[in-house]
Amino acid sequence: MASLLGFGQPFGGVMQTAFVVQDIRASITHFQRDCGAGPFFLLDHFLGPDQLYRGAPSTADVTIAMGFAGHMQIELIQPLDDHPSVYRETVKQRGYGFHHFGIACADVDADLPGYVARGYELAFRAAVPTGGSVAYLERGDAAAPGFLELIPATPGMDSHFTVMWRASLDWDGTDPVRPFI
Repeated sequence: MASLLGFGQPFGGVMQTAFVVQDIRASITHFQRDCGAGPFFLLDHFLGPDQLYRGAPSTADVTIAMGFAGHMQIELIQPLDDHPSVYRETVKQRGYGFHHFGIACADVDADLPGYVARGYELAFRAAVPTGGSVAYLERGDAAAPGFLELIPATPGMDSHFTVMWRASLDWDGTDPVRPFI
């Protein structure tokens, strides 16, 4: 059996479903009211360091909210500027909605060549505060409806997301939007 993260998802498996949204607060309300997810942890601005979009430096700024529905993390991403990014690209090509599945990786750099060998291309890379760098991959075919994000499952990521997941257990609807921890 695969090793589990503190919030019950396996290394190497889908731990996150992400959506690009036009209005993050309206989307948080939808996921709480209609999908039973929450609470959500909001980061008003995330301008990740060392962003590379399609091989070129990028400075895209986004608002991010994360919450849980059961063991699945839901990530909502609202672009805040018109700088080129995987988020603006998705909105232009398909509109708002599904963006990526997040895969927990013990070592993103070690796992990346296997995905490339299966036909994926690197579209975006950025450092994250919990350690390491995420990598967004795409195949560009109907079998892959969006990006895959390889997420470094560092101890910092695991503890950070586990705190969010624990907040969702028996959540009574109070304090529905909280500061990103």
